[in-house]
Amino acid sequence: MNRRYSIEEFEKSTELLREAYKNVSLTTDIIVGFPGENDEEFNKTYNFLQKIKFYKMHIFKYSQRKGTIASKMQNQVNGEIKEERSKKLIELSNKNEREYNNQYKDKQIEVLFEESHIENGKRYMKGHTTNYMVVNVQTNENLENKIKNVKIIKTDGLELIGELL
Repeated sequence: MNRRYSIEEFEKSTELLREAYKNVSLTTDIIVGFPGENDEEFNKTYNFLQKIKFYKMHIFKYSQRKGTIASKMQNQVNGEIKEERSKKLIELSNKNEREYNNQYKDKQIEVLFEESHIENGKRYMKGHTTNYMVVNVQTNENLENKIKNVKIIKTDGLELIGELL
């Protein structure tokens, strides 16, 4: 895809970021099924992503766009293969996110609250930490656009559940 850096350079960049910033949560976008992507290349990508351990990966299946160079390339990847590869990477992303989130149990963190929602008759405020983690707090208080200290009490799927301090 004409990237101007090697995987070694990219890996070194992630190492430098992790050394410089405590608790950095790195995310990335991944396109699966780009024309010519074979099993060996996909497996190499998968193994690299396992090693890097991004906090979250946004996975997209390549889709042909009329008039692009890639749409004219040989070896277009079958839709079923793209679906299978996409699911595999989404599973890896979810695993990494759960592991990362679990590090925050019983810790205090600042949350910028953005929206409220009702779940099982209870009102929750939802927001993000400075490192992009989603946190839900049960409260009747309107915290929209406010930053509050929260203690993380548990994880629920890919989100953290906290209580206001």
